[in-house]
Amino acid sequence: MASQAASAAAKQGAKALNPAFDPRTVHFWAPVLKWGLVIAGISDFYRPVEDLSVNQNLALTATGLIWTRWCLIIKPKNYPLAAVNLFLGSVGAVQVSRIALYHRNLKKQQQESSILAQVQEGNKSA
Repeated sequence: MASQAASAAAKQGAKALNPAFDPRTVHFWAPVLKWGLVIAGISDFYRPVEDLSVNQNLALTATGLIWTRWCLIIKPKNYPLAAVNLFLGSVGAVQVSRIALYHRNLKKQQQESSILAQVQEGNKSA
């Protein structure tokens, strides 16, 4: 009987130390609901790159990375919230890199087409 009381007290103490695993607290529901942002960001992988917002994805990246660090500094540490923020920052970083590669390739194509136009112009005059 005493051992059961001790184990129940230990479980209550563990919940008090880390409320991230108690569904009656915001520490539990904040990461659960934030996964919606991660899923929305992943669904944007299928959108055309020219429709993506650089500012929005930079904000997601910065927010994700800043809050990941914060979740690991606070007491008690909130590992579920840190995990979702890390994924959020990663999704934003992937999107920003997609946008950057798109713009780099677009600029390269414009340069190549202007060179090709100059070559064709030179062939016509000769």
